[in-house]
Amino acid sequence: MIYVAADSGWWTSPVSAHMTEPAEALSLSAELGLPAALMEAAPENISSGERQRLALVRALILKPRFLLLDEIHSDEPNAYIRGFPDHPHRGFETITIMLEGRMRHRDSRGGHGLITGGGVQWMTAGRGIVHSEMPEQENGMLWGFQLWLNLPRAEKMCPQQYQDLAPERIAEERLAHGGVLRAIAGEVLGVDGPVEPRGTEPVLFTATLRDEAPLVVDVPRDHSAFVFVQAGEIEVGPDHRTTRVAEDHLAILGPGSQISLRARRDHAGILVAAARPLREPIARRGPFVMSTEEELEQAFEDYRAGTLG
Repeated sequence: MIYVAADSGWWTSPVSAHMTEPAEALSLSAELGLPAALMEAAPENISSGERQRLALVRALILKPRFLLLDEIHSDEPNAYIRGFPDHPHRGFETITIMLEGRMRHRDSRGGHGLITGGGVQWMTAGRGIVHSEMPEQENGMLWGFQLWLNLPRAEKMCPQQYQDLAPERIAEERLAHGGVLRAIAGEVLGVDGPVEPRGTEPVLFTATLRDEAPLVVDVPRDHSAFVFVQAGEIEVGPDHRTTRVAEDHLAILGPGSQISLRARRDHAGILVAAARPLREPIARRGPFVMSTEEELEQAFEDYRAGTLG
């Protein structure tokens, strides 16, 4: 399936997404409008900007590994002037990937830091944390992603943890014709990403593809996977059955053990993520992702009482 965020809501278009089998059809109600999705899935204080695009909100909640993908992309000075003030999380991990610009973060436990262009922050909210994320534009451009990744039920109340990864710590692999792959988590083309092993066994990387040179990446067969095209246009799948995926589109991939990609023209930029299925119940409301409604209610009570985390 390809999921497209449009002003009128979510539109789906069935495709054979990759590998050897068609993508499973997932049905989304036509009543799912973008504003409602924003309110439910993202922090309440999200700023408005003409070029902010929420690439994926609720599609992957149907299979509880990935929870949200938010692309921040603006060269308007006032687009993110409010930033993302204090807001809570519990029960999952947030991964912030900065391409350009900077994101400054502070939390209720005294932690603070700065994510710069090319850097990554992997935050495990675990039992709970309250933090702020305040963008700082460089040369007028702010560009990056935030991905929410579910935690296994047994780890939802684990201690909070930050993995702040400076740009030089992200493993790089040179591709054909000047392309570059940057491995954040898992093993990709024999290169290990710097993120410590996680319960969901994630594989996460960005790549620049050049001149239609193919990129074939092995992934565990039972992992869920998606590809988001941040720039250009790509083809996904083996040579005999490719699917075209345009810029600002996201493809949820079907089962298989390889992801085959190529740029359709001079170049393309992509974000690829895969993770192990949890096959566990999920209960979610706003900034909390737990396993039962009772656990959700407890999270809200803890937040109101000032004891979250």
